[in-house]
Amino acid sequence: MTPQEAYKSDLINRLQVLRDSVLWKLDGLTEYDIRRPLTPTGTNLLGLVKHLAACEFGYFGYAFGRPAPIELPWALPGTSVNADMWAAPDESTDLITNGLYRRSWEHAGQTFEALDLDAPGFAPGWPEPHVTLHQILVHMNIETARHAGHADIVREMIDGAAGMTKGNDNLPYTTDERRRAHFERVQAAAATFR
Repeated sequence: MTPQEAYKSDLINRLQVLRDSVLWKLDGLTEYDIRRPLTPTGTNLLGLVKHLAACEFGYFGYAFGRPAPIELPWALPGTSVNADMWAAPDESTDLITNGLYRRSWEHAGQTFEALDLDAPGFAPGWPEPHVTLHQILVHMNIETARHAGHADIVREMIDGAAGMTKGNDNLPYTTDERRRAHFERVQAAAATFR
């Protein structure tokens, strides 16, 4: 494996860890909980997954002249603003997680196989729209990490579940008692500035 191939593989593998983390945040929740908005801007878990599918189809597909092989619900005429950020009642969880998000991974995988890191692409709306696969892979790692962080917070607001991945909560406290003690320390420190 050449250094460029190793670097490409590292970027793809890191992206997959992030993708899996995002989907894990939906595990064990009700349809209502994965769809309900928990911030004033409407952030919700299933919407984050749908948005990431839109990003992957766009950046790993359209940017390299490889349109999505399926009809994308957010691109249909008459769709609402931010249609990729929430799930309509007729859009099942399976449609979004498997029919869209995991399909976007397959489509991206074909792009990764076909193109080298220096392959040219086009990202309209970017300050410099002429991009490479390397730039897009870095961007999608950042984009997915950003939304994985949103999913972390939203999930914690729903039921208190926290952590990076299944089996790795990566938190320094292991019991609810230690978690509460930590929360109280942080709250007390903040309260000194009231």
